[in-house]
Amino acid sequence: MAVNTQGKLEITDVDFDTIKTNLKTYLKGQTQFTDYDFDGSGLSVLLDVLAYNTHYNAFMANMLANEMFLDTAVKRNSVVSHAKAMGYTPVSVRAPSTTVDVTVNDANSASLTLYAGHVFNAATTGTSFQFVNIADVTIQAADTYVFSGLKLYEGTWTETKYTVNISDADQRFIIPNENVDISTVLVTVQTSSSDSTTTTYTKANNLVDVKSTTTAFFCQETTEGEWQIYFGDDVIGKKLIDGNIISISYVVTNQGDANGASTFTSSGAIGTFTDITVTTISAAAGGAAAENIGAIQFNAPFSYAAQNRAVTANDYKALVPQLYSNISSIAVWGGEYADPAVYGKVFVSIKTPAGTNLTANTKESIRTLLADYTVASITPEFVDPITIKIIPTINFKYNPSVTTKTNTALITLVTTAVNTFSNDNLEKFEGVFRYSNFGRTIDDVDDSILSNIVIIKISQAFTPTLAAATKYTIAFSNPILDPDAGAKNVSSTGFTITSNSNGEHFLDDDGEGNLRTYYLVGTTKTYESASVGTINYSTGEIILSSIDIATVSNSDDTITVTVIPNSNDIVPVRNQVLEIDSTNLTIAGTADTIASGASNAGTSYTTVTSYN
Repeated sequence: MAVNTQGKLEITDVDFDTIKTNLKTYLKGQTQFTDYDFDGSGLSVLLDVLAYNTHYNAFMANMLANEMFLDTAVKRNSVVSHAKAMGYTPVSVRAPSTTVDVTVNDANSASLTLYAGHVFNAATTGTSFQFVNIADVTIQAADTYVFSGLKLYEGTWTETKYTVNISDADQRFIIPNENVDISTVLVTVQTSSSDSTTTTYTKANNLVDVKSTTTAFFCQETTEGEWQIYFGDDVIGKKLIDGNIISISYVVTNQGDANGASTFTSSGAIGTFTDITVTTISAAAGGAAAENIGAIQFNAPFSYAAQNRAVTANDYKALVPQLYSNISSIAVWGGEYADPAVYGKVFVSIKTPAGTNLTANTKESIRTLLADYTVASITPEFVDPITIKIIPTINFKYNPSVTTKTNTALITLVTTAVNTFSNDNLEKFEGVFRYSNFGRTIDDVDDSILSNIVIIKISQAFTPTLAAATKYTIAFSNPILDPDAGAKNVSSTGFTITSNSNGEHFLDDDGEGNLRTYYLVGTTKTYESASVGTINYSTGEIILSSIDIATVSNSDDTITVTVIPNSNDIVPVRNQVLEIDSTNLTIAGTADTIASGASNAGTSYTTVTSYN
């Protein structure tokens, strides 16, 4: 080992082993320790203590430095604090909401009031939940007493009160529950215990509209993960005075557990009337957990750039998740990038955690919330995600001499890895399928796997309009393999055609860009039409010119069209989402007899189709 004779200690390395080596080298260079054995047990322990102490300090300094920046912070309160400095408020938990009509059949009074917090019962997945309305609603006498378009939220309607004490400089108005949906918060301020006059305060979302007399409140997430309500200072918002009584009402929710609930009943009388019918307009949706650290780090800079106005696509991408939280992935593009181009519009596509499309009411609700931010000449339009399923046929070889796992066990492991690959890399907008990464994932499943060959097909389902001649466009947005004339590259699931007695039909192509329909006589294809549409192999667009479909064979009322892509790398465009088709996934494992030293003759295959 080199001896440090310069009397200097190297301090540029902070890992434990290097610190200990540097300390030992430094001490060996000192004349006072010329005859010491630094590898002896006594001095070695002392050097360990010094090295550990230095390493701990370096580690803590590094962690502290990381917490000072939004990109590297790992503690939620640090991330929230940095986001606050950028004017960004994280999205709280969201309660599932539903829209219903409530009819009171036996009402006969001049007017009828449904008070905030009235409980409606619901059940989903075998669990009971309660939904509440969050505002008083009064209707007048009529032929029928109907509370139309009533919005209900899952959870418990709760109230917290504070009395303002100006002399207490540390007084804070905290909502004492982490599962509060901030969008449901209602705040009223009573003048004092001796004056019952109340004023309703509204949540301020844009400081432009907040004046010194505006009765507005603000909210922020605390370092403890709770929510704090605070008020103005007579410059930005009206200031509270000593003795004011603050009433904060809100919904404490179970987050997304009640998503999908669709049957509701009143838990009790409305007024004095008990004959109540609840008609569901839209099933419960939108329940979600609070925005996580990664999402805050991603969204805060975009929100800061947007400055509470929606002009560019990125502005919408930052604002929409703040207004509607039931989002696992979002895609936004300007109308100039649509196909065909539509100027003056911005298109928004939202993928929910449950994979369901947004209802018309939900889309309209988000559009209404966006109205405060959008520029008048830009119209937001919501489009549903399109799922393109990737259908892999996997053949892998493995060396049986280096593993005790059976062929079937390896296939199970590969199946799990494929599903994980889909969850981690796909199933979101802009999630690109990289063929080489997919193959590497299979090879890495087990040390015994030597190689793999994967054949890729892709499919897309569409829901036809039954009993009506309709044009359909199926856009894969990826080039389709252009086969030789006479070869076939397109297939479909079955359907029947109106006014046609030849039974179940299917689609294929003629290899020259024409889409055909055929039916089977035994196992022989009999073509009904040689041209019911076209295929653009270079753009991946399939057009069914006009076809009158009577019924479909798929149980979900769709027709699935499958093609072979020109490239094994699949790229989603605009509102497309890629996903591994675990139902039609085929995996075959082969013992490599050459690698194991056995004869390469008589190699056997075991094929398993995986179902999820």
